[in-house]
Amino acid sequence: MIRDITLGQFYPGESWIHRLDPRVKIMATLLYIVALFLVKDFIGFVVALAGLAAVIIISKVPLSFILRGLKPVFLIIAFTFIVNMFMIKGEVLVSFWIFEITKEGLRTAVFMAIRLILLIIGSSLLTLTTRPISLTDGIEALLSPFKKIGLPAHELAMMMTIALRFIPTLLEETDKIMKAQMARGADFESGNILRRAKALIPILVPLFISAFRIAQDLAMAMEARCYGGSIKRTRMNGMKLQLRDLAASLIFLGFLACIVLERIFIGRLL
Repeated sequence: MIRDITLGQFYPGESWIHRLDPRVKIMATLLYIVALFLVKDFIGFVVALAGLAAVIIISKVPLSFILRGLKPVFLIIAFTFIVNMFMIKGEVLVSFWIFEITKEGLRTAVFMAIRLILLIIGSSLLTLTTRPISLTDGIEALLSPFKKIGLPAHELAMMMTIALRFIPTLLEETDKIMKAQMARGADFESGNILRRAKALIPILVPLFISAFRIAQDLAMAMEARCYGGSIKRTRMNGMKLQLRDLAASLIFLGFLACIVLERIFIGRLL
């Protein structure tokens, strides 16, 4: 389960998606998430899925590697599906004891599950195809207009990127701690969900100690290199929009237009 989390990991490659400007990819990801919440019917989700599938194919990131990232959040998706299925009132399809499954509830549950899956995959593609340093530069560039009102754009971008970058590191530390405790007789596999959750509690103390140690090592390394935040910082390779970035932006705007038009016209007919 620990090794299945792909969020924050970078998958090396030289595809067209990998070489896009990080600012374009960040904005495209944010707008794609917004577009997912505009979709209200199956046709819209088919369009959203088709666009995401095209990006996956072009990026050349293995589909099995991407889908592996859904395993850790399966329980969240299942819980959301069940809650929506039983809590929304409407035309009753199935009734037992105090529970009722309605047509509207089932429809909402399916849509919410699909929306969450597409959202997770779309967000994962951003980190899978963007190097951490490029991601930091992209976030800082997008936040730079807010410097005029005192927003520390560089520091925020650095914190966000470090948080994403250290997800795989902490997962690796967790895996090491679990293996060490299993070698000493700990059991994390048997029993029900509650028992397995309780068995994970002893992992928290060494994990927190390891996390603080890694954070201290990082702080000392940055201090030793005279890191000073955004004060008079320069870059050897500045970010410049290329022709491929403009082409990708136009293609994505066309995709968003399809989502909006589907919502306005086809959604009303249905």
